[in-house]
Amino acid sequence: MDGNTSGVNGNNVDWDTEDELDEIENFTLSSSANLCSGEGSSSPGPSNTKVFGHFVSMGFSHKMVSKAVKEHGEEDTDSILESLLLYNALENSTSEQDSPPEQDSPPEQCFPPQQQQIDSDPFSSDYEGSFLDGFSDLDSSDNEENFIPTSEEDKKLVSLVNMGYTEFEASIAIERCGVDSSLVDLTDFISAAQFSKAEDVHFPLEEKPRRLHIDDKKKRKLCEYAMSKRKKKVGLGNGIIEEDDEALHLPNPMIGFGTPTHLCQVHRSIPEAARGPPYFYYENVALTPKGVWNTISRFLYDIPPEFVDSKYFCAAARKRGYVHNLPIENRFPLIPLPPQNIFDAFPMTRRWWPSWDERRQLNCLQTCYASAQLTERIRLALKDYGEDEVPPERVRRYVLHECRKWNLLWVGKNKVAPLEPDEVEMLLGFPRNHTRGISRTDRYKSLGNSFQIDTVAYHLSVLKDRFPNGINLLSLFSGIGGAEIALHRLGIRMKNVVSVEISAVSRTVVRTWWEQTNQKGNLYHLADVQELNADRLEHYINTFGGFDLVVGGSPCNNLAGSNRHHRDGLEGKESSLFYDYFRILDIVKGLMASNS
Repeated sequence: MDGNTSGVNGNNVDWDTEDELDEIENFTLSSSANLCSGEGSSSPGPSNTKVFGHFVSMGFSHKMVSKAVKEHGEEDTDSILESLLLYNALENSTSEQDSPPEQDSPPEQCFPPQQQQIDSDPFSSDYEGSFLDGFSDLDSSDNEENFIPTSEEDKKLVSLVNMGYTEFEASIAIERCGVDSSLVDLTDFISAAQFSKAEDVHFPLEEKPRRLHIDDKKKRKLCEYAMSKRKKKVGLGNGIIEEDDEALHLPNPMIGFGTPTHLCQVHRSIPEAARGPPYFYYENVALTPKGVWNTISRFLYDIPPEFVDSKYFCAAARKRGYVHNLPIENRFPLIPLPPQNIFDAFPMTRRWWPSWDERRQLNCLQTCYASAQLTERIRLALKDYGEDEVPPERVRRYVLHECRKWNLLWVGKNKVAPLEPDEVEMLLGFPRNHTRGISRTDRYKSLGNSFQIDTVAYHLSVLKDRFPNGINLLSLFSGIGGAEIALHRLGIRMKNVVSVEISAVSRTVVRTWWEQTNQKGNLYHLADVQELNADRLEHYINTFGGFDLVVGGSPCNNLAGSNRHHRDGLEGKESSLFYDYFRILDIVKGLMASNS
């Protein structure tokens, strides 16, 4: 989604639009606290609580746990674990040698010496060598009894429960990621949901400017209209279920209809109602609540989404779904190809990169960045270990967890730092200094919500031969102009562009880019998609003969991301704007059909 919302700084993080850290509702413990299970007395006092027993069972001393619990309180389990890791890391080497064995390393039932190898992409940015690796054979629930799993789903459910996750967490992860997902993917999903939920507690949401949105009556009419035209029944055994009830499982690998390095033979037929003109291209986050992509697909003329992870195009992951009626033959990538891994993108980091950090690609680029306090805590946790000395396992887990979560790079001895806006621009394929001139916070926010240019350009490349004289573009939720830049880099001239974006800051960025690149066409800016009605669309179509491409990605705030308070799917205030994309596209198709 190439839109813009309110910004944050590194000390007061607003996860409201971060779209990659998916959720599981109603967690009782944060990610770190759920790694092992422990029992304790129900009597009052820090040394007798369940939380106290839980951390003691992880191998920390009674004195250390008592200190951390008194400092943070029993509810803040994430901060307790962080303090315990820091206390342990800051102990001098003499103290560590004098400590009992169970304090030097976690007990075997929590951290077995060797984890069963899990099938995964060796170059995946999705928590390879994960923070969760090595957690198995944990204390089992009293309710497990002698259950013997038979199906693949049951086996993975039991494996996750044995790792310390609740049955609810495990079930949701399997449902959302699919039965075929590896344990690494499932634990990554749960971990991301847990720590993003914990962040919401510590970082209050920033009040955002009011955005107009579709009222419930209008939304219901749109739903009823689309469903009456397109609802399908799907046979299942002797019964019938609604299509909405089917879970849509994400492919693995997530390469859609092919990438420059993963070519595949795919044949698809576009429904008659979906055929152009115009071509259309819709994008949003891949991980959404159940049924969302089925609904999006049904509204957009029953075209199945193409799911693609941008890690196959650049050095950072970005899992997205795309619904479009574009041809898929003869696609070609932008040249030169962008860096494909961290060391190609940032060669100076190789000198400082520790051998125990196995990351070679970054996770999804966020709309916010790590604080200086966090990077200082990491430095303190590592300062007592020499250049060739491997820190204890607990310290490594803590550091890698934070590095993956915040996409931290090694920039010195035991020194990590977040990506700078210029570096994010490069990874996403934007021109250098594209967002320079606006606030640092707005730069992170707008880039975090943007397209990955190389991925989108690969899909749009099929238009170059079809429109040798240029195209007329309708760009909805334009953000900082990801679609426009992709077309420009492909060498496709833009004759007329109607760009709709609510953020004045983003509109300024696009206007500046338009002028600096000496575009010869006409750029029309509107502030809100709801201002774009049938009369305005008819005026534009009559003025320059219609649109060749309608592109956009409506806000994902209520679909995935870390906004745990208003994750209402397509019924949410922000993400309900998808219905405006559908409304506008349907009007354009109708007007152009009548004119032809």
